[in-house]
Amino acid sequence: MIVLETPRLVLRTLDTEDAPFYLELVNEPSWLEHIGDKGVRTLDDARAHILAGPMQLQRRLGYSLYLVQRRADGVPMGLCGLIRRDTLPDTDIGYALRPAYWGQGYAYEAAAAVLAHARDTLRLPQLYGITSPENGPSNAMLRKLGLQFVELTRLGEETRLTNVYRIGFV
Repeated sequence: MIVLETPRLVLRTLDTEDAPFYLELVNEPSWLEHIGDKGVRTLDDARAHILAGPMQLQRRLGYSLYLVQRRADGVPMGLCGLIRRDTLPDTDIGYALRPAYWGQGYAYEAAAAVLAHARDTLRLPQLYGITSPENGPSNAMLRKLGLQFVELTRLGEETRLTNVYRIGFV
């Protein structure tokens, strides 16, 4: 189901048919470095992770991570959307694109659309963003989206430090 469209992108809900792309994305070296190893090694793992993660969240909350596709040709480029984690006080925005699409404004275009959707359509009171302190481009993008730095902390059982950002809509 298409959730959002921008001039260059289509953001749609994930389904199990996206498992081959998902498997590749979550095993990209950049994903592993900045987001972490999700233990997804096979297509069956990818399908199970999509079912238990984005698809379950979409059914339960009405939002989730979305597949980002280039409008011109439908090529899947990455993920961008909303996540509800037990380790944060409220929903956060998440994004990851394949390195081939970095530096072209796609991540910002997708994230800005998701942020507007969270504020204007879903009427969320606030939105968080998290990223590793070492991920300069992601930290800069959260600030460009209007999120303010809150703290450097460890979330849940994580051993590594995470930058936490927040924007209020009310």
